[in-house]
Amino acid sequence: MRPYNTIAVNDLDPNIVGETAAVATSCLWTITSLFFTSAGKKIGSLSVNAYRTVMAVGFLVLTHAILLGTILPMATNEQWFWMGVSGVVGLGIGDLAYFGALVAIGPRRSVLLMASSPIFTSIVAYLMLGETIPGLAILGIAITLGGIVVVILEEEERSGEAPVSKRLRSYGVFLALIGAIGQGVGLVLSKKGIYLNPEMTLDPLSATLMRMILGALFVWIIAAVAKRLPELRKAIKSKEGIRQTAAGAFVGPFLGVTLSMVAVTYSSAGIAQTLMSLMPVLIIPVVWVLYKQRTSLRGILGAAVAVIGVAILFLT
Repeated sequence: MRPYNTIAVNDLDPNIVGETAAVATSCLWTITSLFFTSAGKKIGSLSVNAYRTVMAVGFLVLTHAILLGTILPMATNEQWFWMGVSGVVGLGIGDLAYFGALVAIGPRRSVLLMASSPIFTSIVAYLMLGETIPGLAILGIAITLGGIVVVILEEEERSGEAPVSKRLRSYGVFLALIGAIGQGVGLVLSKKGIYLNPEMTLDPLSATLMRMILGALFVWIIAAVAKRLPELRKAIKSKEGIRQTAAGAFVGPFLGVTLSMVAVTYSSAGIAQTLMSLMPVLIIPVVWVLYKQRTSLRGILGAAVAVIGVAILFLT
């Protein structure tokens, strides 16, 4: 009999489970970025982050009660601490910055910059968990960065996206990088919490719920301290903004983050984060169809180079 809060993979290869979950996460987060971009333009990035975390907690509590039999996870104080820090860093600080970037520079540029998160994940995973970075993986990281730089430097006239001022673009790039760092570091912190107690490894659903609860508390405390609660009350009056936030919360923080915990449980943090960073490629056909933004050959080439870097990391 396995102890509570552990996961049985049965006869499946754990690496395949983790890597498949990571790719699925990329797909879900690509969809989520569109919902949150639209919602952020209506109610603001802070409101999106605040309400989507609360909604996600609701989805997760209900699912946790149905599947695992308890409303809250049974975990040690240490596990709550590490998962809580992970939630604050990844879901609080990182995602708030990312949503700000979505509004400032759009979904394609933002998700492309978020593709740099495996770099931060790999470095922190090495420092905290002892996960080594082979020479081939370093090559993959360099190639991925090269692809990112190519697309970032693409001119708006050629990318088909709405032009933005240099100041707004710089601000958006800064926010997206903060988001990438937060996501990468948060993932490593969550892995530490998952495996902190060898006798009671956290279930991915439990880990997601713990992260989301502490992340939500952080976001709402920050909103209160910054005296932004009136803005949140005003935002809830936007039915369209709240609907889009709810849809994004179900697809991303609920389904996507849960799958990301499956990914990091069964594969190395660096590989998991890399496979969860395929959004720059996935977003190209999406914005082409929905927004009629025809990415130039240079943009496609940059995305392709980034994918080659991802593939190299995957094969290490």
